[in-house]
Amino acid sequence: MLIKTRGIVLNYIRYRETSIIARVYTEQLGLQSYVVNGVRKAKPPGRIALFQPFTLLELVAYTSRQGGITRLSEFRCAEPFSAIPYDVRKSSVVLFLAEVVGRTVLEEEQNEPLFTFLHDAILQFDRQAEGFENFALRFLLELAGYLGFGAESGQEITSQVAFAGSAPTAQDTGPVALRFQEFDQYFDDLLRNPAQVAIPNGRVRRELLQVLIRYYQLHVDKLGEIRSLAVLSEVLAE
Repeated sequence: MLIKTRGIVLNYIRYRETSIIARVYTEQLGLQSYVVNGVRKAKPPGRIALFQPFTLLELVAYTSRQGGITRLSEFRCAEPFSAIPYDVRKSSVVLFLAEVVGRTVLEEEQNEPLFTFLHDAILQFDRQAEGFENFALRFLLELAGYLGFGAESGQEITSQVAFAGSAPTAQDTGPVALRFQEFDQYFDDLLRNPAQVAIPNGRVRRELLQVLIRYYQLHVDKLGEIRSLAVLSEVLAE
């Protein structure tokens, strides 16, 4: 059986000589894994670019009652990006967020509100010419709500993280608990008035991201280390 749906690429792995297995969050079926044949051939060029993180696709896919990996019959780019592939800051943010989504959004069933949030947030980020420095923080705070552990205040986040203890990251051991009170206000502003929040520099953004990832680790079993955070930390450096 074939189904037509929109999808958001999360990642892929190589499969045989010229194919891939792509993980795609779909509008109709939730998270799915698809074999995509021939996209790593030299000709026609550029097809593998359609499976970079957060690419928005329209696809026709085979489905199976038994579940598991199926195949794509057709696929095309639904919303071409104008900035993400060409801006190292934006592409680093997308790499990081796609890894988080890929480790936290695991349901193989339709969730239209979640799909709409992801789809619209990605397009907004691509089209935003300036003032997007805090996008990753805002995205993670909103995503937590769709995953069932959204916070209503900054203190809710920092108190849980402080009680559990800080987790080491690829860069350092994260901010000490004595600074969490400072972070409460930043998280409050991000939750309540994100357009007006004033985070002073990249170092503070890194620390806030580390706190949020630790908060996610407390709520998502086996989340583990988010490897792309190290890359994003370099981009956010002062």
